[in-house]
Amino acid sequence: MSKNILIVDDSESIREVVSFTLENEGYQVLVGVDGKDALKYLDGRSIDLIITDLHMPEMDGIELIKNIRTMDAYKHIPILFLTTESQASKKIEAKEAGATGWIIKPFVPAKLLAALKKVLR
Repeated sequence: MSKNILIVDDSESIREVVSFTLENEGYQVLVGVDGKDALKYLDGRSIDLIITDLHMPEMDGIELIKNIRTMDAYKHIPILFLTTESQASKKIEAKEAGATGWIIKPFVPAKLLAALKKVLR
């Protein structure tokens, strides 16, 4: 059974590249345009991993993670940040909110896939 991955990013080009990369590896992909939009997928369905941007309108990645970590069904799901942000303070804030890992944009597809394989159960 293939894994379901939710991608949350306000950049259409990033969503397309990440979706293409993951679908080519056999993953099922759900797409949210920002944190608020992504919440509609957290309705009890099976999601194995979330990849989210940090800076987004409506609800940023930190707020999204804080929301997800309050939901029993998704409390322990791996969440990777995919962002241009490389400041240590932002990484600490993301970790404290509940992020599992961090990938810097622009990303190399092979590195993204390697990171997924590390955190997916």
